[in-house]
Amino acid sequence: MPADPRPVDVRSAIASQMPRAKSELAELVRFTSVHDPRQFPVEECTGAAQWVQRAFVDAGIPDVQLIETVDGSLAVVGSRPARAGAPTVLLYSHYDVQPPGDETLWDSGPFELTERDGRWYGRGSADCKGNVIMHLLALRALGESLDVGVRVVCEGSEEMGTGGLEALVEQRPELFSADMVVIADTGNARVGSPTVTTTLRGIANVVVHVETLAGEVHSGMYGGPAPDALAALVRVLSTLRNEQGDTTIDDLDGMQNWDGVEYDAEQFRSDAGVLDGVGLAGSGLVAEAVWARPALTILGIDCPPVVGSAAAISPRASARLNLRVPPGMDSLRAQDALVAHLEARTPWNARVTVEREAIGSPFRARTDGPGYAALSEALQEAFGHQMGTAGQGGSIPLCNALAQVLPDAEIVLMGVEEPRCRIHAPNESVDPTEIEKMAVAEALFLQRLAGSGSGDSDS
Repeated sequence: MPADPRPVDVRSAIASQMPRAKSELAELVRFTSVHDPRQFPVEECTGAAQWVQRAFVDAGIPDVQLIETVDGSLAVVGSRPARAGAPTVLLYSHYDVQPPGDETLWDSGPFELTERDGRWYGRGSADCKGNVIMHLLALRALGESLDVGVRVVCEGSEEMGTGGLEALVEQRPELFSADMVVIADTGNARVGSPTVTTTLRGIANVVVHVETLAGEVHSGMYGGPAPDALAALVRVLSTLRNEQGDTTIDDLDGMQNWDGVEYDAEQFRSDAGVLDGVGLAGSGLVAEAVWARPALTILGIDCPPVVGSAAAISPRASARLNLRVPPGMDSLRAQDALVAHLEARTPWNARVTVEREAIGSPFRARTDGPGYAALSEALQEAFGHQMGTAGQGGSIPLCNALAQVLPDAEIVLMGVEEPRCRIHAPNESVDPTEIEKMAVAEALFLQRLAGSGSGDSDS
């Protein structure tokens, strides 16, 4: 079918769809699509996948299928071919969500979309079902005027990190062939400030075990010279940060700089819920600390609980450590440095065993291609402000998987998840103006990219 020669007013088209967008987001949020059968029925994830499949068909993607991945999740994968000479864009999102946690901490039901003070509340409203709606709005606004090829990929196990989609990328790379990849799983630095994410930190977790005694002994009879495994663990963990709070791991550079948008310290305090009077950790700028430098977090400790504890010296103690690895740093080398540090710094010659968990590599996006330029222009037009760049403290392993099979493609990260969304926390929400403006930006981007031509992917 030939393209409609009349230009599409995407701003008006998307504005008129916003009541439908709210209704559809409510339908999608209602699915308790946590990819963990121990917590919610598998049928909820299946229902969400089928809903997304039907919605993308309705939005003009004729060939949409459900593909079971190695972790049992269903990936929604579809395509619409490009018109002659136009590039192909892959639009990514995910429909699975984090568990709601303690539902008494929610001001409204986590799986019922509820409007308060102009925001829409519900688990997944921003991360990442709001981004699914963003894609649908952009595609419907363009309709048959869309010239670029489009692939849609909606993942079903991203929050669990079980790797189903990454395995599918490796097994069937032809499903993901594109000139440009839009990962809709991040967001703007703040409401109304268009921002793309250009870097992601990697991950290198370990579990450290410390043993000192054959068993518990009485703290009155043996306390003092008897080596306390918990005290040894606390001592070595204390060496992983200096007095200012900077991460300090032997032979690992922890003082990189950041050259993108700034992250105001007071804004960070508010976003992170830092208590009044409590200082921020680290000696540099907030943006450097969360986006450009390694960060060590103690995720958990195995030791006797306070309630029920006896007057005994602990013979063993363990901790799970999370090391975030910035772009430009090798995750395996960082994990090696952490293991060596723990082994060398544990006091009293205590026995130390370190279990390595799987690593994830950091990611840095290209910012010198025609797709990035087209997106920058589209975001500026949609928001009326120049686009900024930010990092992301978290990891998205899919980016590196796609970069491996699509070495010539541009990969950008954007979306509706600004800081007030409180993703993964109680009372997650989304600002509907962010959904609307980001959808306008995506539609304008697809229009501009069609004009750039030079598509060379096998779509």
